[in-house]
Amino acid sequence: MEASNLTLKPLCSCLLLGLLAFLAFSASFSAAETHYHEFIVQAKPVKRLCRTHNTITVNGQFPGPNLEVRNGDSLAIKVTNAAKYNVTIHWHGLRQLRNPWADGPEYITQCPIQPGATYTYRFTIQDQEGTLWWHAHSRWLRATVYGALIIYPKLGSPYPFSMPKREAPLLLGEWFDRNPLDVQKLAAFTGGAPNASDAYTINGQPGDLYRCSKQETVRIPVDSGELILLRIINSALNQELFFSIANHRMTVVSADASYTKPFTTRVLMIGPGQTTDVLLTADQPPAHYYVAASVYQTARNAPFDNTTTTAILEYKSAACSSKKGQFPRPALPLLPAFNDTATATAYTAQIKSPSQVKVPTQINENLFFIVGLGLNNCTVPNNPRCQGPNNTRFAASMNNVSFVFPRTNSIMQAYYNGVPGVFTTDFPPVPPVQFDYTGNVPRGLWTPRRGTKLYKLKYGSNVQIVLQDTSIVTTEDHPMHLHGYHFYVIGSGFGNFNPRTDPAKFNLVDPPLRNTIGTPPGGWVAIRFVADNPGAWLMHCHLDAHLVLGLAMVFLVENGKGPSQSVIPPPADLPRC
Repeated sequence: MEASNLTLKPLCSCLLLGLLAFLAFSASFSAAETHYHEFIVQAKPVKRLCRTHNTITVNGQFPGPNLEVRNGDSLAIKVTNAAKYNVTIHWHGLRQLRNPWADGPEYITQCPIQPGATYTYRFTIQDQEGTLWWHAHSRWLRATVYGALIIYPKLGSPYPFSMPKREAPLLLGEWFDRNPLDVQKLAAFTGGAPNASDAYTINGQPGDLYRCSKQETVRIPVDSGELILLRIINSALNQELFFSIANHRMTVVSADASYTKPFTTRVLMIGPGQTTDVLLTADQPPAHYYVAASVYQTARNAPFDNTTTTAILEYKSAACSSKKGQFPRPALPLLPAFNDTATATAYTAQIKSPSQVKVPTQINENLFFIVGLGLNNCTVPNNPRCQGPNNTRFAASMNNVSFVFPRTNSIMQAYYNGVPGVFTTDFPPVPPVQFDYTGNVPRGLWTPRRGTKLYKLKYGSNVQIVLQDTSIVTTEDHPMHLHGYHFYVIGSGFGNFNPRTDPAKFNLVDPPLRNTIGTPPGGWVAIRFVADNPGAWLMHCHLDAHLVLGLAMVFLVENGKGPSQSVIPPPADLPRC
């Protein structure tokens, strides 16, 4: 939105606490609500960095509208495409139990909503609460088409931490000083790396450190001594980010809409797709303090935006002590260096579930996926379409399969209706060729094969996946997102995964529950989940530059027994290709 002052939402009043508690207790027995919204995807002039661009927005807002619901509520969101591009909307992190039709990735669970058409996403929140978000899942439209999805506990159910006085969502993003789809289109033509963004943003605003941006810098007003809840979402297209608040410590209480053991930190590392909820006490001398985010970059020799976005934590009482309304420049937090993997690793290792959890132990599907970049060779010298390293085109893959999105039908529609020829179910459970994944990889292994390959899972199977980064082109932290599921992150490490020794170090007591997790650069991460949600579910790198190169695959989870374990029928208005 264009407004830059952020009004924190008050959560309680001491005078009315008893009355509210009684009303909440009484209301907890009432039926859950159904929320109706209309999203109009449309172009709107948006000015950033001194220039105005015709930007794709929802309802004319950038970022788009924030949705607030409670656990157990249902939503019906009518999306009208008034833009010139095909579009879909993904509700990132929602389980969408038995309802892949509402998940949103184009050509996976639906065909896109074409210009002039509409589609209504209908779904119910089931046993989830916390901070999630929604975004476009069509090409690079999510650069500007995104917003928060905040799920409060059911009435009568408190937070499992101290009640904050106020709360606010902070959406971290990237701004391109050109049409993001043109950036993607140019990279697709040249085969080289895409141009980096020109700014990072907080709630759509770059902040004080960029040209023509100071007046619109987001301000977060607080009273001295109060406890606030910040819901932080990395909506950036291609960058992991460090986040910090000058002179303040944050207490992490939730990640990816799953509560965590509280721990304090001065810095977060948050990958694209991930969310983190933190409590902050306004316990510093009344003044203005920068809230800041900057890049965490792990790929070698790759262009990136090395700038810093800021908002301002603004103590209300600071105005009383200022002279003629003039404030000194806010303090800037000390952010880690762009390549500080040690800080990122130490932070991520602290995230754990609040107590002992039930992790699957009898594994039915033991999968090993290598993830990373690759190169396709070109035979014609100086080809303008081969501007990758040494006359090549960049590619990306999982288990040497570079995923190809269908174009004539969606995978879920083809599977449900028995349409042949759209996909195959021969995605390899392990790499076709074993090698030293993080060592000096022979050049002959750098070129992946293309295909629309799925991996079938039986309903109820216990699944373990080890995601192994490779050194092909470069080692890199790939934030991997699994649609339709959350999973326990049971272990990680650097180097090649050792199946004989590394499982002994798995955390099977209190691992965190996530929907997006990064592969340590030049390392591995292990996850487990129960395949209890039938349908076609995309797994992919949430760096969109890698998704379009093929760093993705699809799980096809078969129906179980009876209607309660089977995909519901598709809605009548499901878009057709």
